[in-house]
Amino acid sequence: MQIKTIDQFNFAGKKALIRVDFNVPLNSDFQVTDPTRIKAAIPTIEKILKDGGSVILMSHLGRPKEGPAEKYSLKHTVETLSELLNRPVKFAADCINAPAEEAAASLQNGEVLLLENLRFYKDEEKGNPEFAQKLAALGDVYVNDAFGTAHRAHASTAVIAQYFKGNSMFGYVMANELNNAEKVLNNAATPFTAIMGGAKVSDKILIIDQLMNKVNHLIIGGGMAYTFIKAMGGEIGNSLCEEDKLDLALSILEKAKSKGVEIHLPTDSVNGDKFDKDANTNTTDIRHIEAGWLGLDIGPDSAAAFAKVIAESKTILWNGPMGVFEMKKFENGTKTVADAIVAATSNGAFSLIGGGDSAAAINQFSLANQVSYVSTGGGALLEYIEGKELPGVKMVIEAY
Repeated sequence: MQIKTIDQFNFAGKKALIRVDFNVPLNSDFQVTDPTRIKAAIPTIEKILKDGGSVILMSHLGRPKEGPAEKYSLKHTVETLSELLNRPVKFAADCINAPAEEAAASLQNGEVLLLENLRFYKDEEKGNPEFAQKLAALGDVYVNDAFGTAHRAHASTAVIAQYFKGNSMFGYVMANELNNAEKVLNNAATPFTAIMGGAKVSDKILIIDQLMNKVNHLIIGGGMAYTFIKAMGGEIGNSLCEEDKLDLALSILEKAKSKGVEIHLPTDSVNGDKFDKDANTNTTDIRHIEAGWLGLDIGPDSAAAFAKVIAESKTILWNGPMGVFEMKKFENGTKTVADAIVAATSNGAFSLIGGGDSAAAINQFSLANQVSYVSTGGGALLEYIEGKELPGVKMVIEAY
């Protein structure tokens, strides 16, 4: 895939309209608690400013249902963005109409303007062309740098590109995400190990199916592992289980065998007597969890076995935690896997952390800088690896 990026364009005297992903968490005082996504956009913004252009940023924040709401206002990100850019950032109290039009019209080279939350208008998620055209009128060139929303055919991520024929391109976040995903999908060094966790088999079935043709090892942990164990005749107590997916779990095991893919399931489990950070715990064979107890993390034997597989891998894709890592008592499995990935990376392996909870975990353990790449787009990355077409990528390419 040939990717046209901002490196192939001189922005001198141009107003660059950039779709960024500033969908960041805020605390009760509306302060940004994790600026990872804002930080990711800084190199793209700085390249345009360095060229002598100006920047108009548009994003969504949260999922507002009925128009404008204080807790979803992007004005709360202005202070963080200004600090990271080391310059003042202007804010328009609307993303279209007079506030946006006037602010964009008066913007000087070297200045940065942030528009109000796009999702304050239902037209954004509906992919309304008229709404997209109003946004397009604010800038001279369009840069899509929001991989996290690339799988949505929204006005600002896909529809808008048609109004910038010849002046449409990807920013650094988008280019890095696509290049790293391509590396895993089509240029993986072997042994290639995929680590799948999280709650449900059903959430991961398409990606597992796709990876069966590519990986040598598939490690399965997290809540979804208990569905496999029950399907194989194990007693899992009150552990999470998709009863209607037992046959599916068995068919995955059969398919792996036919394709020569080695599946690694946990052999032991750290259990709680309730889903609570203060739960009483025990560690058992994963096939023999007592009634009233639920598995909340892989056990130490499983963690060590998984770490050994990871250590021998040359390409690693991680999507989904091994347990309820947010609770101290149930973080060890996820932490052990994260440490093993870091060690393998330092020994020359390529490691892609697949957004969502995996990214949250790697950040919680302060290891993000010690793996090859941490994706900012959980859902988008999964759909890309599943082989689906991403509207936010397709439309920009068509408008090159």
